[in-house]
Amino acid sequence: MSDTDLDQFAEKFRQDIIAGSRDTDAEAFSEEQFTNLMMEYLADAGEIDDREICTHQARGIKVNGYALFNDNETLDLFVSYYTGECPPVRVAKGDLQQQLKRLRIFFDRAIRRDYTNLEESSPAFDLADRIYQLRNRLTHVRLFVLTDGIAGIEAIEDEDCGSYRISSHVWDMQRLHRLVSSENRPEPIEIDLVSDFGKPLLCLPMPEENSVYTSYLCIIPADVLADLYGKFGPRLLERNVRAYLQMRGNVNKGIRDTVLNQPHMFLAYNNGISATAENVELVDTDSGVPGIRRIRDFQIVNGGQTTASIYHARTKDKTDVSGAYVQVKLTVLKNPEDIDYIVPKISEYANSQNKINTADFTSNDPFHVTIQKIARQMWAPAKRGSQMETHWYYERARGQYQDDKARKITPKQRRVFGEQNPTGQRFTKTDLAKFEQSWDQLPHIVSLGAEKNYRDFIIRYRERGEFVPDAEYFRLLIAQAILFRRTDKIVQGLKYGGYKANIVTYTVALLSKLTNQRVDLERAWKAQALSPALEDTIATLSRIVHAHITTPPGGKNITEWCKKEECWESLQKENISLPDALKKELVDDETVRARDARARCRTEETEASGTGQVDRAAAGHGPVLLGESVDYEQFIRKLTPQKWLKIIRDAAGAECFSHEEIALLRRMQKMSGRGMKPKKEQILQAEKILQALAESDRKEGVDS
Repeated sequence: MSDTDLDQFAEKFRQDIIAGSRDTDAEAFSEEQFTNLMMEYLADAGEIDDREICTHQARGIKVNGYALFNDNETLDLFVSYYTGECPPVRVAKGDLQQQLKRLRIFFDRAIRRDYTNLEESSPAFDLADRIYQLRNRLTHVRLFVLTDGIAGIEAIEDEDCGSYRISSHVWDMQRLHRLVSSENRPEPIEIDLVSDFGKPLLCLPMPEENSVYTSYLCIIPADVLADLYGKFGPRLLERNVRAYLQMRGNVNKGIRDTVLNQPHMFLAYNNGISATAENVELVDTDSGVPGIRRIRDFQIVNGGQTTASIYHARTKDKTDVSGAYVQVKLTVLKNPEDIDYIVPKISEYANSQNKINTADFTSNDPFHVTIQKIARQMWAPAKRGSQMETHWYYERARGQYQDDKARKITPKQRRVFGEQNPTGQRFTKTDLAKFEQSWDQLPHIVSLGAEKNYRDFIIRYRERGEFVPDAEYFRLLIAQAILFRRTDKIVQGLKYGGYKANIVTYTVALLSKLTNQRVDLERAWKAQALSPALEDTIATLSRIVHAHITTPPGGKNITEWCKKEECWESLQKENISLPDALKKELVDDETVRARDARARCRTEETEASGTGQVDRAAAGHGPVLLGESVDYEQFIRKLTPQKWLKIIRDAAGAECFSHEEIALLRRMQKMSGRGMKPKKEQILQAEKILQALAESDRKEGVDS
């Protein structure tokens, strides 16, 4: 890696920080933008899990962000040392150690509940209180210092502090550049079994060699596997396996019960794990069987739940797992260039019975490729006061924007690229998910964090069936982007002092709910802006949202409260009226229905299965087929999204149902497409509408 390459990378990174700070109208946000961007890179590579920005600085203490994972057993805390210099300057070892010390003091005070001097409505208080509440559950604390310089320190030894293992990590421009240059592959995990566990791992090599890989069969003690998971966490798991666990949960009850009650039977009952490695070092053993001394780039590609369940049985259930053993199939690839292709394939095929392939979130998904293609081709209308049309730039992969700009040869070409693709109109996969899920009234999901929300969005998207984005979908998506980002600016200007991300998504969701999604998105696209009436309404709603989320019941943690569906449901119960000025701008239901049918939630009709009157009705023409004795709840649960769409059209055509009733039907359609169970009160409301619609159909049949 040359200094020139590093300097160019650092300059691109700096430009991203400047662009983000410009979007927030304040250069003072540069350190926060730096922290957010660094954590995004680390999350993309799987080095960390979902993260939250939390900036607090006082005498002797500082924190810039945090993350919790492993069922809240592992805490990541981040502190930034931002210089703003480019080319990167060397940062002294003492300066970095001082930052880590300030971060450590924040953690120590939180554990002791020595944070009463913090403002109770501040995110920093929330974080400290959360740490205190989890003090008996935490086992591992990782302290990260992030810098845009070149660190004068690399390795820092772990330490034990009571019941916590504390490790420190430094990420500077050099280390980040190495990560990005390796196409975001996490830094390889190196395991020295003799040094760490006292002896090599006995193995049986495959009988015949080939040019692609070598495989070994091993039996690993469960406590060794638990130690490895405790040390490396989710990094031990291949990306798809990690994503699967995050969606399905870490602990498998059957595995856990065996570890707790019959550890000696674990090897017989469990299928074991599959793993890959870049290379292994073999040694001879006294038994005559070869042993593995070292493993480089160890990744579990099947058996994530087995590994996590053993770890949690030991840490949470305080179980001695030393009597359990796990079978391991270890595949070593001979050509490093095959790793990125073959390892995901091994994971996919090994996990085919678990359908883990649904967790493949790569940027090469046809959905993302299509969005990028449309974005590059479609020109957005010129904003008021400008004659220049522009693109909304979809950054399908991290760093695409700066790479495309750097490919322009002359300064003029780069300037034109920047004018045609403004940084304020660049958006990523996780941005797209925030726009969609906020508008779809899922603010509690968005509040889980960028990565978790994105995973949830992907699951919902795939449940739509054969959905292909088109130009109309893209225009409406960008209208949602304009709405979301303008809301962000408005909320920032109101200076609530914290929880901006939560206030923004809840405000957009509340607007969507109160208007029954009748905001004129086409108007927003054409103007590339929001109307004054809409902006005034957003400001008003944001005040209601702020008051709601910052007064959780029972003194709950505000950040965690925002992640609960209960928070969203209770907000919807508040008596809120829309101003007349906005009501005049709303589109009619027919426009929304046409919009839904053409551009949103396009779902291939699935065949209804089973027999009986309910199944025939759900698969047939609708509620008119139902008799009086039919169980409406069962019927409603069997309706496909396509059937709900027909019911919505029929109800609208009947001209006897209110906006709220039509909105409920649309909500039921979306819940059906997402596999969500409607609540009892929703079923009862839908039942009344369907009964009225069936009666209307019967009367129409008699009259004709």
